[in-house]
Amino acid sequence: MALSVQEIRIRRLLNTYGDSIFRLARSYLHNEADAQEIVQDTIIQLLRYDPDFPDSGKEKAWLMKTAANLSRNRIRFNQTHETDELQEQLAAEEKTDLSYVWDAVRQLPQKQREVIHLFYQEGYSTKEIAEILGRMEGTVRADLSRARAALKTILKEAYDFEE
Repeated sequence: MALSVQEIRIRRLLNTYGDSIFRLARSYLHNEADAQEIVQDTIIQLLRYDPDFPDSGKEKAWLMKTAANLSRNRIRFNQTHETDELQEQLAAEEKTDLSYVWDAVRQLPQKQREVIHLFYQEGYSTKEIAEILGRMEGTVRADLSRARAALKTILKEAYDFEE
């Protein structure tokens, strides 16, 4: 059974960007099931609008921005319907050597959490993050600085880290 062109494209998108989109969505939602839905919805949006990208970097940026927007929409929806996303995520979360750092990141406000994720996990520059999130680069740098300071405080209090 031969795959259609669209099925091949979907597989390529999921293989190339699926993990990044999932991690970003999970950093927003703290829930694996919702994050998986965001991955699917993001791919659907790409197929629906079919934007033309000059290079693959722009394609990833578009997907990440779309995933961030869809994740924020899901948060608003969940808040309206009074759901608790954190319980499922905590039960399913895998622990790694640096899991305590990502636990601390989850305590940050959304704006700080998203810049930390995009900068450290996805490897974007502050300029690229500004484009993805539709913010000024200076604002992204300020959010990143505030997030680092907040993380330092959280880690120092929770894990007795010293400077």
